[in-house]
Amino acid sequence: MARIGYARVSSIDQDLDIQLAKLTAEGCEIIRSEKASGGSREGRAELETVIQFLRPGDELVVARLDRLGRDTRDVLNLIHECEQRHAFVTVLDPHVSTRGEMGHLVLTVLGMVAQMERRFIKERQREGIQQAKALGRYTGGKRRLDRALVLRLRAEGLGPSDIAQRVGCSRMQVYRIMEADES
Repeated sequence: MARIGYARVSSIDQDLDIQLAKLTAEGCEIIRSEKASGGSREGRAELETVIQFLRPGDELVVARLDRLGRDTRDVLNLIHECEQRHAFVTVLDPHVSTRGEMGHLVLTVLGMVAQMERRFIKERQREGIQQAKALGRYTGGKRRLDRALVLRLRAEGLGPSDIAQRVGCSRMQVYRIMEADES
């Protein structure tokens, strides 16, 4: 039986150290981490690796339930996939495990709370943007990629995969930049 830790933060600016320390202190032999949104499972290769690696009796450990996801259905599907592999899920804060029936109930409620919290965050963000626009202070999000470089590399004949690797982004981001340039 292995204890496998999974840590996630939403953006590159955020730090994984606290989660990694908790998972290490909890005795996780293997810890996988990534910087990706918890809004869906798309683009979360490390989580997929952990799920595929689980064996009967193993335990997937996360610091908080929202590290698995912020959508109730996604979280419950993840738990179901773990159980299909005869593995368990343990959340450290608050300490809940799928080893018992009560754990399922608590994790379902926590999943619903995480989803509701995500909706509140998005709503506050929308309100803040509207207010900033009304005051003439909103200039949009900060661009993280050099779009001109992506387009120059494309003009030089590089494919989306090569461009993504050189620039340090996903192929999807390259496609979006190319698509926006064509419009």
